[in-house]
Amino acid sequence: MPDPMPLFVAGRRRPARSRVTRTIVNPATLEPLGTAIDCNHEDVDAAVTAAAAAQPAWWRIPGADKARMLHEVATRIRARQRDLSTLMARETGKPLIEAVDCIEWVAACFDYYAEVGRQSFGNSIPPVAPHQVNFTIKEPFGVVAAIVPFNFPLLLMAWKVAPALMAGNTLVCKPPHQNPLSNLLLADCYEGLPPGVVNVVTGGPETGGALVRHPAVDLIAFTGSVAAGRKIASLAGESLKKVNLELGSIDPFIVFEDADLDVAVPGVAWARLLNAGQVCTSSKRIYLVESIAAEFSRRLLDYVAGLRLGDPMDPTVDIGPLISAEALALVEGQVATAVQEGATLARGGRRVSPDGLKGYFYQPTVLTGVAHGSLPTREEVFGPVLSLTVARDADEAIRLANDSRFGLGACIYTNNLELAMRAMHEIKAGTFWINDPLSDNDAAPFGGMRMSGIGRELGEEGLDAFREPKHVHLDYKMERKGYWFPYRDRPVGH
Repeated sequence: MPDPMPLFVAGRRRPARSRVTRTIVNPATLEPLGTAIDCNHEDVDAAVTAAAAAQPAWWRIPGADKARMLHEVATRIRARQRDLSTLMARETGKPLIEAVDCIEWVAACFDYYAEVGRQSFGNSIPPVAPHQVNFTIKEPFGVVAAIVPFNFPLLLMAWKVAPALMAGNTLVCKPPHQNPLSNLLLADCYEGLPPGVVNVVTGGPETGGALVRHPAVDLIAFTGSVAAGRKIASLAGESLKKVNLELGSIDPFIVFEDADLDVAVPGVAWARLLNAGQVCTSSKRIYLVESIAAEFSRRLLDYVAGLRLGDPMDPTVDIGPLISAEALALVEGQVATAVQEGATLARGGRRVSPDGLKGYFYQPTVLTGVAHGSLPTREEVFGPVLSLTVARDADEAIRLANDSRFGLGACIYTNNLELAMRAMHEIKAGTFWINDPLSDNDAAPFGGMRMSGIGRELGEEGLDAFREPKHVHLDYKMERKGYWFPYRDRPVGH
């Protein structure tokens, strides 16, 4: 096994002080891909110190110059698309075609914030008295800790790094411990930035905890589970650090009776089975209006039967493995519980070894007759499991879709504009997709309502998540004010 890939701190590769390592494996083949360091508090402190030292000068760099440097990051990413996408596919298990698309989205995010950030600095405010000028400027928080999960390790990191940089912050990035290698490779694309502006450390929860607790970290930007988000919020609360949290959800998808099933069936399947179902916004609760439920279910079973499970590097494969043995066991147990609670296992529901592969593969699974309130509608299933619930009519479908503690996203299929707008107003969700599931737009805010998170990523809202406004009040005529002391010189009521 080769030596661990060095960390990226203060603009250069450097060995870690920690000697604790973990082996990173391909979840499809279980072959080792490399080793990574579990950074200790000394490694974290070195990275945070570098970021804190670089931040004042980075904040003073004009927006046009920051934009040029972010465009250069995007150019470097595109130049390394093959290497980045191949490594990411191997260490995440996502099909190579999904990984290639993802790298372009990563580059596009840096391009987007390069343009948005150079044009956004504050606002002019109407004054309340003569010879006053009021305006705001939006300032960075300082040092940002960016912590991301295994399912989209580069994209979710870009959603934090690009806006945080344009806002004037510096960063310490902690990739997921399951697959940190592609983020370490991505660090090569930061070499055109001033030293210390972006730093990358690796490790598991202990490394993340040291980063969150570090006194020089001003804001934590985290994507991951609700349980982990609660812990981070609690730790951050001890020192009143700011947090941006994009957490999990059990997103609904309603197929109304007027939907074109030739579109809805493959659309629902893709929205749920993308990345083997390991997507925070994947459609985990599927509600079918009764009049089309039987036909939709029949077609869905036929469609899922035609999807190919296997090695993500094979261009004919649609669905790869789960990320780990623990993830596989969890999904297996959740499906068993769903069946115990009354769901019918219509397809799949077991581990498989496609083409003799020894990885963490689980058959694309369809559960029918899922009762609202049972496990698939109250607990996030992070795997390739489609859960179908029948609603009597549109009203019940909307009511059930909104009956959740979460609110990251929601999808519907309908050509009825009135119905679509009513569903949009009644269902609490940070993103509401009508007839185009799970599409992203860099210019639109992304984030959750209810227990699905705090704050937003993407759009100008995503830029504002990494800066805070300062109100500047200027009176260009220095004069004594009539409302000052002593009050005896100012009659009451005048």
